[in-house]
Amino acid sequence: MSTTYGALQSLRLTPVHDRDQEPKWWRSSVIYQVYPRSFRDLDGDGVGDLAGITAELGQLAELDIDAIWLSPFYPSPQLDGGYDVSDYCDVDPSFGTLADFDALVSAADALSIRVIIDLVPNHCSQEHVLFRQALAAGPDAPERDLFVFRDGRGASGQLPPNNWQSHFGGPAWTRVTESDGQPGQWYLHLFDSSQPDFNWDNELVRQEFERVLCFWLDRGVAGFRVDVAHALIKAEGLPDWDGRADGGSIPGYPFTDAPMFGQPQIHDIYRRWREVLAEYDGERILCAEASVDPLDRLADWVRPDQMHQTFNFSYLAAPWDAAELRRIITSSLEAFDAVGAPTTWVLSNHDVVRHPTRLALTADSPRPGDGRGPEDEQPDHVLGTRRARAASLLMLGLPGGVYLYQGEELGLPDHTTLPHDVRQDPTYHRTGGSRLGRDGCRVPLPWTSTGASLGYSATGEAWLPQPQGWAELSREAQRHDPASTLSLYRSALALRREHGLGSGSLAWAEDLTGPDCLGLVNNGVLVLLNTGSAPVELPDLPVLLRSGSPASAPHILDPEECAWLQTEDPGTTGR
Repeated sequence: MSTTYGALQSLRLTPVHDRDQEPKWWRSSVIYQVYPRSFRDLDGDGVGDLAGITAELGQLAELDIDAIWLSPFYPSPQLDGGYDVSDYCDVDPSFGTLADFDALVSAADALSIRVIIDLVPNHCSQEHVLFRQALAAGPDAPERDLFVFRDGRGASGQLPPNNWQSHFGGPAWTRVTESDGQPGQWYLHLFDSSQPDFNWDNELVRQEFERVLCFWLDRGVAGFRVDVAHALIKAEGLPDWDGRADGGSIPGYPFTDAPMFGQPQIHDIYRRWREVLAEYDGERILCAEASVDPLDRLADWVRPDQMHQTFNFSYLAAPWDAAELRRIITSSLEAFDAVGAPTTWVLSNHDVVRHPTRLALTADSPRPGDGRGPEDEQPDHVLGTRRARAASLLMLGLPGGVYLYQGEELGLPDHTTLPHDVRQDPTYHRTGGSRLGRDGCRVPLPWTSTGASLGYSATGEAWLPQPQGWAELSREAQRHDPASTLSLYRSALALRREHGLGSGSLAWAEDLTGPDCLGLVNNGVLVLLNTGSAPVELPDLPVLLRSGSPASAPHILDPEECAWLQTEDPGTTGR
């Protein structure tokens, strides 16, 4: 094949997705998740803070991102990493002050970076003033109707109201002791017992969260990532459920039947929120964390009058298999195109095993979706890193939006030997250690190659210890290395914008590769992924970027490698 930009004109292409004609920033955005506790600790107490984020915004700007998303920084007892909120309109002192938040937004704006914040509307902390008032008010009081209180079953109400289970293990109900000292009603908590669920059938709850939205919109936020966005409304009567606690479909118990998720009335809430955001300038957005299947059902969350984006967990959970990746990408684009929404891709976040570790595990590994412990056989980090770099390059070559998790641009794996006595995730404690929880993906970032906490904190303090070997993965160590994962991300993100891949089209390239390979064309860029164990020949086209070693043969795509090739003259600009 000759090296010409028209070399693929005779190639058989299967179109799946047309170029996006709507010039809205969020439809093709790259958004970087910041987990504040673990990003950068400027005051030296071992916990990351807002000032630390502000201090390092210049480093993030070098990645050419559109926005950052901040995980919760609200006042909280921190029993679930801040997702147990005690006040939705303030900043926890461990993270700083409202003035620090305003300074962060201002500094980000100067760098053309928007700020999106986490909103946790399904539940709050047991220390929230509304829940304390509900406890004090007693049974049948209107204060209790802001939450899901029920009398228990059994002769003396000694049994939970139904059989629902918590996401974190154990029952989803806790019985309270009333003011007279007697056992009383039960309250629902789909997560930890310290996180009571709100009753979204109560109009006062809806009014309160509209107030919260406006409070932060007035302070300049660009939008909200909505936690557990599929869980706010529960089925009438709260019927028993013998399926999975998280509603994931299993034989006989499809997600569509789960009484605590995906109820039709939930969409009225988001229609109203969309109206609230529309009153503000600057295209403010809503992104749903909605673990919903199948994909065409998930698309209900991003219809034109509701959310702007939703995470694609089917893609995040995809195995290292070319055929399955193609199926999920095709299904995703078809489902979201049907409602006029962009597909939003993600590989890692604060709730899942980081993809360099996940892609090194097999389906029969102990706890494949719940991390590794020091007693487990350790993953092959070389294999995981190679696959992760390739997976990242594939994701960044897809049309739509992208979410990055802090540290993935450094190729950070999970901390797979974290001592159990430092674990803080409630999942670990509620299951007696049978589930390790999410601490392994939340370890503080390495900024420098030396120091007790590798530059995370000037005092060397860190709320979780970093693993051995992270010095060579620090931002300082990778910054000037052209072969580093950081350099790969920088190059890919720059090329993504230059070639307009985020707003581009997608067609599958047929008959170009073997069964273990995936080929797609997006805005004149051919993206090739080899998930197999044997090398394959590359077309004779200019190579823009490849995920493998610089020493790789120029016309060979190695196993577990992805490459971008240019198929036509460049000319499209924009994300």
